[in-house]
Amino acid sequence: MPALREKTVVKLRAKGQGVSHSRTDIDIRDIVLSIDEPVVRGGTNLGPAPTEAALAALAGCTNVIGHKCAEKLGVDVGHLEVEIACDFDRRGVTLEEEIDVPFVALRQVITCDGALSEEDLQRVATEVAKYCPLSKLFEQAGTSMETIWQKA
Repeated sequence: MPALREKTVVKLRAKGQGVSHSRTDIDIRDIVLSIDEPVVRGGTNLGPAPTEAALAALAGCTNVIGHKCAEKLGVDVGHLEVEIACDFDRRGVTLEEEIDVPFVALRQVITCDGALSEEDLQRVATEVAKYCPLSKLFEQAGTSMETIWQKA
């Protein structure tokens, strides 16, 4: 019996329902999450702002792809902690002017607690840079990216 081959291009789906001017409830698979603004910007603070959700997606993607790459390389990264700081140009979201690169600069520090060498950690970092779709999205949008991988 031949092995099943997974599709290389799949449809991702999300459906958003605007609950208010600032809150959108999003259905993805069987999950519902809220994207919202903080109270200071007229929201109800029931979820991250859209721009914050983009950073959260990058952190989650770095974790997932990091573990996949480590497994592929046969190394133990243990747990990953992903810290992201971003310089964000708000002129676009405040409707002041159109901004080509709103996420101006982004710094990721990934700390692992696994039993791997510094050389293996850098091999994981190199592989993650090749395969993380969210990292590629930011880079190709023109965001200046700095990514540091380190051991705890």
